[in-house]
Amino acid sequence: MRVAIAALTLMVATPVMAEDLVFTLVNNSSHSITEMYVSPVGEDLWGENILTVAAVESGVSGDVTIADGLDVCDYDLRFVTDTGLEATQEQNLCDTAVFTVED
Repeated sequence: MRVAIAALTLMVATPVMAEDLVFTLVNNSSHSITEMYVSPVGEDLWGENILTVAAVESGVSGDVTIADGLDVCDYDLRFVTDTGLEATQEQNLCDTAVFTVED
């Protein structure tokens, strides 16, 4: 009995590590995406541009990793194009393997 209690205490004391969210971003719009911001739904701040390239050109796709250490799935996404257009959308990224941006 003492071993079971010690094991349970160890499990409770061990922090749960959040996994990175990885998905493929497909740009099927007619614009180049130059900035992408993510924020958990309900947060007021966007943080930094998470794109690791200068632009995601029309017709191009690539993997996006959100490594914010949070254990959430629902994010607000904000995209900025090379012409200054902006679009936002709420998305459950835990259930998303491919996210497509379209006009």
